[in-house]
Amino acid sequence: MGKIMARLETGDRWWAAEIVLRAIGLALLGLCALSAIWLHAAVQRPSSELSLALETAEAAGTFLCWSMGGALLTVGQGLFRLIDVPDRAARFSQSHAQQSQGQKA
Repeated sequence: MGKIMARLETGDRWWAAEIVLRAIGLALLGLCALSAIWLHAAVQRPSSELSLALETAEAAGTFLCWSMGGALLTVGQGLFRLIDVPDRAARFSQSHAQQSQGQKA
């Protein structure tokens, strides 16, 4: 798994990863559509307290499928590409890391 992530982080085009990640995104969007249909039907029924909790969990799952599926479908392998951190943020990250190490000691 480490070799695969290292290859994804380099940003080199890897067609197998593009196809698989975009297919996963499409599957998540399909799951999102099915979940939204189920939620629409659930809202039309009289509710009980148990169904309210189930509907809330299903709505959260629908949102997660929509956001992750959309990101994977549109960006694909680019989600795992490393980006350059600006110097001002790098200084903050280094000082924050030094402070957290000082608290652990």
